[in-house]
Amino acid sequence: MKRFMPYFTLLFVVLTSTVIVWLPFLMRTNGSSMLDIYKQYDGPLYIIPAKTFYNPQLIESINRDSSLPQSPLYFAAHLPLYPILIAIFAPIIGYLKSMIFVNVLCTVLLSWVFYFTVKKLHISKNPLLLSTILLFLPRLLVVRTTGAPESLFLICIVASLYFFETERYFYAGLLGALSVLTKLPGILLFGAYGLVFAEKYIQTKKIKQGWWWIFLIPLALFGVFSIYQIQYGDFYAFFHTGGTVPTPYPFSVFNTEAKWVGTAWLEDVLFYFFLYGIAVYQLKNSRHRSFYYFTLVFLLASTCIQHRDISRYTLPLWPMTLIVFESFFTSKRFVVVGLILLIAIYLYAWNFLNFNVMPINEWLPFL
Repeated sequence: MKRFMPYFTLLFVVLTSTVIVWLPFLMRTNGSSMLDIYKQYDGPLYIIPAKTFYNPQLIESINRDSSLPQSPLYFAAHLPLYPILIAIFAPIIGYLKSMIFVNVLCTVLLSWVFYFTVKKLHISKNPLLLSTILLFLPRLLVVRTTGAPESLFLICIVASLYFFETERYFYAGLLGALSVLTKLPGILLFGAYGLVFAEKYIQTKKIKQGWWWIFLIPLALFGVFSIYQIQYGDFYAFFHTGGTVPTPYPFSVFNTEAKWVGTAWLEDVLFYFFLYGIAVYQLKNSRHRSFYYFTLVFLLASTCIQHRDISRYTLPLWPMTLIVFESFFTSKRFVVVGLILLIAIYLYAWNFLNFNVMPINEWLPFL
């Protein structure tokens, strides 16, 4: 029973911290309600493919009753794994509650997978504390308590990296494929693994048969695009949605006039790039080569994202940063300051959740 206590502890932490985030909305403070949790961008938009599986005719019929009419092609930007999971639980609890339930469930699983990885790879002497800290990055606290695919995405990435490091390449490829079915940047795992194999080939001049399993990752991307070809008649529908975030050049976020930026108050983005850049530097001599190459490839890609919400797009770098700086993040000085700032983190979350609501007036399409 003792070996399972860390998992029960993490379950308690996830559920308790989630309820605390919801508390002002459950208590209807200042006119707010749980509807504001359901309205968070872009959660409800995943319900549409969950109900239609990208069928344009069904989407059009839903749009007629929607206060947020979007082109059927728009929903190609919302990849299928999260909608599929929403659809599985929807007959029992409804689509809106399923949207939240799946995310909270995935957050529990994420904390377990991260704990298991850190413990099995002997990364930290205090894997439980490190796994708890994982959950409280302010941006992650927000997205894991609303409708969002990020927790699911992070599970797939961390689990894939674990299996890769333990040379179980079939599972690494399979989990990498599931990450691509969740969010398109999962394809970067394929690039990272390719670099690891290239490095090993240069050192040994040998190719292992199991390496080929990583091709499940681009195969999953081909599968998603094939679904779009069948449903939309457009293999590259993802890039034609009008909602795809541009990646024109490095550090392109520092452009006030860009569509998804719209502000000059961007100094926090520099701190994210600095933190994750230091993580890459620290990992360069790590024995966990996939950790290094994934962090490097993902950070380089992230610098090209022209969107204000860099903190959300770089979430996959957060577990890697915790791993490389585990001694700092589990130190007494960090824990003490972190506990003091926990109040500020929740104030940030409540403020953000009151601001980040979609203008939904008609709920019928999402029920």
